[in-house]
Amino acid sequence: MIKVVGIRFKRAGKIYYFDPADLELTLEDKVIVETARGVEFGEVVVRPKLVAEEEVVPPLKRVIRKATGADDQQVEENRRKEKDAFHICLRKIHEHQLPMKLVDVEYTFDGNKIIFSFTAEGRVDFRELVKDLAAVFRTRIELRQIGVRDEAKMLGGVGSCGRILCCATFLGDFEPVSIRMAKDQRLSLNPTKISGICGRLMCCLKYENSSYDEGLVYKGAVEE
Repeated sequence: MIKVVGIRFKRAGKIYYFDPADLELTLEDKVIVETARGVEFGEVVVRPKLVAEEEVVPPLKRVIRKATGADDQQVEENRRKEKDAFHICLRKIHEHQLPMKLVDVEYTFDGNKIIFSFTAEGRVDFRELVKDLAAVFRTRIELRQIGVRDEAKMLGGVGSCGRILCCATFLGDFEPVSIRMAKDQRLSLNPTKISGICGRLMCCLKYENSSYDEGLVYKGAVEE
């Protein structure tokens, strides 16, 4: 068995596991960890626990330390800079007349990289844009093309149910959703009624689908 702690870097983001080392950590503790992207600021969402070694994807990186007040200030400063970077990137996209929609800008905690997320109908040649952005910010630049579901998760919104989008509040990962699920639940197949604001099938079609599957299996057994 190996001891791990679950860390999340964004609200409703994916949970990643780290080695808590000798730190005493509990829920909502803010921590500094080393990731593939560099040093990052995260929050404990799963208390330290023991899991089987085969459940862990190596290498298991360690939590460096608990976050300090200075770290909190750094995060706030990064958020401020992200807003400025967003407007600068919008202007550069317009200057290059690129067919892309800027969705989000994120600074890594240590400021060594800025990630610009965008949507587009097809492939976009943004090499000149990257050069311009690198000249302005003088740090590593990453442009990441995302899908419409990821866009909805980042921007948030209100679903047809009147509640804040599931993907923006608690769904860490997107699960496959099929039209078959709507059919099994005897829902209207009108696309406007079973699609979310992202234009894809609503994630909530997945929630009760297993119960309907069990019902169909039971019904088939009875009929036999």
